Amino acid sequence: MNVRRHSIAGIPGLAIAAATALGLGTLSACSTDTAAAANTDKFDVVAAFYPLQYLAEQIGGSHVHVTSLTKPGQEPHDLEISARQTAALGESDAVLYLKNLQPSVDDVVSQSEVKTKIDAASLTTEEKHGNEVGGHAATHDTSKNDELAGLDPHIWLDPVRYAQVAEGVGKAFEKADPKNAADYKTRTAALVKKLDALNTEFKTGLANTRTKVFITTHAAFGYLAERYGLTEEAINGLDPESEPSAERVKDLEKMAKADGVTTVFYETLVSDKTAKTIAADSNLKTDVLDPIEGITKKSRGKDYFSVQQANLKALQTALGTK
Repeated sequence: MNVRRHSIAGIPGLAIAAATALGLGTLSACSTDTAAAANTDKFDVVAAFYPLQYLAEQIGGSHVHVTSLTKPGQEPHDLEISARQTAALGESDAVLYLKNLQPSVDDVVSQSEVKTKIDAASLTTEEKHGNEVGGHAATHDTSKNDELAGLDPHIWLDPVRYAQVAEGVGKAFEKADPKNAADYKTRTAALVKKLDALNTEFKTGLANTRTKVFITTHAAFGYLAERYGLTEEAINGLDPESEPSAERVKDLEKMAKADGVTTVFYETLVSDKTAKTIAADSNLKTDVLDPIEGITKKSRGKDYFSVQQANLKALQTALGTK
């Protein structure tokens, strides 16, 4: 994945107290503090961004104190870790991250002495998605954008893969905090059951649609599309801030007409300008399809499940359920 690599802020001689001085929340579902993660009387977990934070909270329950390195509303691909966050991470019990999504996180984790390092990418399978990966998409796109050549990190948008990650996180928590292992096992099983039900909702809800093609701002929905027999056409690559070529825009406009596309989807954490321009030029509608990289006031739901259900409804409307 070709995202811009940011440097990590240098770490001065900080006392660990400085890393926790911003105050500790109760459970991180209510906490927006991205630095204060260490030295609580709970199992302290640092999560890289929202989908992993949500897993840790759901699996850990009252036994864990979870903080996210990525603030609500911040685009996770562009995260630049602060010295306070780095210091707090080193004093925590576990870190949960997704390798290759946030290079600055990867660098800090590799140098950290935190006892339990959980790479979500290692708990399921990753694939290449994008407009140069064969099949339908390649027939429309002649730009061969290099940004689409990397492994797609957006595994959480596929409920099946997300459930696999949940199971792996649960086992890691059991091993790292054995006194609460029984509760972690129970809560993991409950979460996986909910994800199985969500998978069934998507499978049933998207089984019979007028078209199978949808256009998105960036290539975040490849796993979801593959799981439910759809085709994602992305304006940008895996990096949401990349700019499409003029040739790519023309290809999308031709494809939209040929495949009966009605809607161009945009998302809440990046600019909708390009999506709305393409939609206007092609006389198409626009709507939100949320990659759930963070929950904000603009999100169509309060958590992973409610936003996914909003995504399902948006897809059903755009694709034309029969």
